[in-house]
Amino acid sequence: MLDLLHTAAIEGNAIRWGKTGDGPPLVAIHGTPFSSQVWRRIVPHLAPYRTVYYFDLAGYGQSEMRNGQDVSLGVQNKVLAELFAEWGLTRPDILAHDFGGATALRGYYLNGLRYGSLTIFDAVALAPWGSPFVRHVRQHEQAFAGMPDYMHRALLRAYLQTAAHNPLSEEALAIYSTPWLGPVGQPAFYRQIAQMDQRYTDRVQGLYARMDCPVTVLWGQEDEWIPYAKGQALAALISDRPCIAVPHAGHLVQEDRPEAIVAAVLDQIARA
Repeated sequence: MLDLLHTAAIEGNAIRWGKTGDGPPLVAIHGTPFSSQVWRRIVPHLAPYRTVYYFDLAGYGQSEMRNGQDVSLGVQNKVLAELFAEWGLTRPDILAHDFGGATALRGYYLNGLRYGSLTIFDAVALAPWGSPFVRHVRQHEQAFAGMPDYMHRALLRAYLQTAAHNPLSEEALAIYSTPWLGPVGQPAFYRQIAQMDQRYTDRVQGLYARMDCPVTVLWGQEDEWIPYAKGQALAALISDRPCIAVPHAGHLVQEDRPEAIVAAVLDQIARA
């Protein structure tokens, strides 16, 4: 497990973060409905080459969860920008997944953040996105938030498994489920789904163009949340290299093929 020993007060939220390793900075940005623990099998392989910063998005993981909280994509890039300032970073390498990908792209195109390199995979970046389940929760958030615990646990486990191509271990299911349990976690889980809104990517999608840093786009070939074709389209817009297909991997490449992510980042570093 990764340790998040530090807390930053940003945009009215307590944001938990940690760092490890040595060398130039690299920032890892997780997606939904996960936490920085998605990097637990990846960071140890990058730490000999980079000082890796990781954090839990506002409303996720160990970061603050509360009623009425804005946990949308509209706030996450502001959190990222303020963390850059707190950490004193100017052009760190970036590793981003899912909503973390949207956050990195919004930070670049809207906040003027600049990166040494970007490794982005299975990202929420191009319309349309949002499953029928997401649309249903947005319409009935309170009903889902008030479900009996046993029903919520069953739904959560099933939902998490759809992110991976291979069966998730009990360890992984426990790590990803725990923040979303109990009287604080359960409503927080449905809160973040209810605030998923395509307008946050629509606002930036028209700005996508070749970035001023090396960009590697890779994608789980079996991603059932965001199909591989979206990765190909994104790579054509922001990178000078085609999208790399990751075979036998779904949306949650960190669990299905963590070695593919490590290899992509190390190859990116070697090109610097």
